[in-house]
Amino acid sequence: ELLPLSTIRLDRENISSIGKLQNLGEIHSLYLQQNKIEKIENLGCFPNLRFLCLAGNRIQRVENLQPLAHLCALDLSHNQIQVLDTEELPQSLQLLDLTGNECTHQQGYREMVLAALPNLLQLDAQPTRGEEEEGGGSSSIEDEDDELLPGPSSPFTVDKDFFADLRRELAGRSQRRRRETLQEHQARLEELRERRELLLDPQRD
Repeated sequence: ELLPLSTIRLDRENISSIGKLQNLGEIHSLYLQQNKIEKIENLGCFPNLRFLCLAGNRIQRVENLQPLAHLCALDLSHNQIQVLDTEELPQSLQLLDLTGNECTHQQGYREMVLAALPNLLQLDAQPTRGEEEEGGGSSSIEDEDDELLPGPSSPFTVDKDFFADLRRELAGRSQRRRRETLQEHQARLEELRERRELLLDPQRD
């Protein structure tokens, strides 16, 4: 399968560290899950990154993510993060997955993360806002279609025209935009999670 040019997929490549690269401003999605990465570093070369998957590595702390000012979705599930420093998380985050890390057992963990990330829509596969909030107030996601839908960021079979059509359909419909965008990201992360589980447990049907 051909990946969109805005996507880099290097999962399950036995990578132990993220090296320094030249500026790759065209990259919106980066998949590095199921490697041996111990440290988050050298991601400043991806200034327009929207989706970052580092699940299933050996990362012990969240750091060096502040240069990713446009990051919307971050999957750090199943690492070795014991204590979470929310100041290291980009304010732009709308989806965050830290399941399988010791830090999720910190006292007041969920409240702490929600207070630090005002734009967050989903934390550890659980929505952060009820449907009743959709009718009132304003949200930055209503004006950030490109942040939420940066184009095909999934490594799976997704036609580029689908995203273009989706953008046109959602134009001018802020409430519907919020629901459908969240559903799309939930489906994307769920598919990624299911594939990861199959890799970890090959006996599953």
